[in-house]
Amino acid sequence: MSARPGTVQPIWTTGSTEVFKTGTWRAALPRHIEAPSPCHAACPVGGEIAEWIGLARAGDWRAAWDVLTRHNPFPAIAGRVCHHPCESVCNRGPVDGAVSICQLERFAGDRALAESWAFAPPALERTGHVAIVGGGPAGLSAAFQLRRRGWRVSLYESRSTLGGLMRHGIPAYRLAREVLDAEIARIVALGIELHLEHPLHQPAALDALRASHDAVFVATGAALPRHLPDLPADPRVLEGAAFLAAANAGTPPALGPRVVVIGGGSAALDAARSARRAGHAVTLVALEARAQMPAQRDEVEEALEEGTMLVDGAMLAQLDPLPGGLRLTLRRVCFEAATQHRLARVEAIAGTDFVLAADALIVSIGQDPDLAPFAGRLPAAGRRLAIAADGATALPGVWAGGDLASDLRYVTEAVGMGRRAALAIHRTLLGEVAAVCATHEPVPLQAIATWAHASAPRVAAARRSPQERLASGGEVQLGLVPAQALAEAQRCYSCGRCIQCDLCVTWCPDLAVRHEGAGYTVDADYCKGCGLCVRECPTGSMLMEEETR
Repeated sequence: MSARPGTVQPIWTTGSTEVFKTGTWRAALPRHIEAPSPCHAACPVGGEIAEWIGLARAGDWRAAWDVLTRHNPFPAIAGRVCHHPCESVCNRGPVDGAVSICQLERFAGDRALAESWAFAPPALERTGHVAIVGGGPAGLSAAFQLRRRGWRVSLYESRSTLGGLMRHGIPAYRLAREVLDAEIARIVALGIELHLEHPLHQPAALDALRASHDAVFVATGAALPRHLPDLPADPRVLEGAAFLAAANAGTPPALGPRVVVIGGGSAALDAARSARRAGHAVTLVALEARAQMPAQRDEVEEALEEGTMLVDGAMLAQLDPLPGGLRLTLRRVCFEAATQHRLARVEAIAGTDFVLAADALIVSIGQDPDLAPFAGRLPAAGRRLAIAADGATALPGVWAGGDLASDLRYVTEAVGMGRRAALAIHRTLLGEVAAVCATHEPVPLQAIATWAHASAPRVAAARRSPQERLASGGEVQLGLVPAQALAEAQRCYSCGRCIQCDLCVTWCPDLAVRHEGAGYTVDADYCKGCGLCVRECPTGSMLMEEETR
């Protein structure tokens, strides 16, 4: 029996369902997107983490390093000392542990050093001349970004060596000096003009730099130590940064057998651990409870393994210098961390005093920048210089960054500030206006089809034993071996990046999603908006968009 004219024949007659254009059922249409991963949003340097880890997963570590160093010329350094906020927001974290992004960065950086990878020279030479004041992470980052874009860069550093905090504030057991030297040398090799032992002491010196350069970026760090009030003057009371600088230079001061360090941040931990390596019995006193200490958890754990004693939740109430040593009266406190709306609060608990005996006291409670060289030229915001989001100061042609202009005292924060200022200087010298780009929100865990990823625990890098650490002075963390690095790269969800897996094609019940060339198309005639392709996307690189028809 034949069908009536004008009617649609059933599939068993025609052999195809193409006549049924189910797109008419649809209220929303799926779309492939490229969205930022949470780790990218949290990265202080704005690194394209999902992109370079994807290249590492494919075994192309050179390409991964090339992408890494677009934003950060110090992958081997950052892989050792970064506070890795990227990992705290990793979508894999709640599932079976965050991807060890920092260790992967170190592996890529170390491989680059081992194989002598170098930065490509500038594609063209421009006529503009930029002065960089300060050879720490912010200054070197800005110098790198400007020089690779072809600008003439002169770097002015007050000391005889480059590195700033990375050299004088971070011990070699956390950051090997051969790694530091090699990554700095690779930047200088781009053609940076160095002026060492060239401090900027007076506002007139800043005026001279402005007159002889097209732009100036200042990143002189934070070198003024904060002091505890009412401490008696005594040679046995030392300032933390000065002690660390001497210890890092191989000339730690002679101290008695018992040392107390006051502070809860990374610098205080570094001072305590350096004193342990000099043979002292060390007690660390922190206002914060252990879980609240601003130092990284690994640092605290390693210090305890090495024999440092921790007295947390306590403050120094009184210091009495005695002929045979120092008597410290400590008092228990209730510490509440600062929030967006409230300063940190410390409340002493009455009746909780106790005493510690020491031969030396090291105070490491932070440092502030020296603003005197900018007085009358650059306005301050509290204890730092005031800057815009791109590092611009109120003085035309002058940008600032790093610890001079930030309270976030991390190496990678300084690197990111140097990069942002360099890009702003680059645009200014070219006469360009910064583009405003619309972007998606970071991909949430709910957008990831986690069931498409095999369960795999986070890989842990090996560490030297406490006994070996104290005896050798070598690096504590040893990094990943190649097999571990590959396994860890494979754990990345590639949030927001299409990995050409074809699962959207496979799962579409209407065959409406098609792989064409390097991308995908959705046939609106047949997509009925069921959203199954979006639900099964393993990277969160698809979304449903409502249609109005």
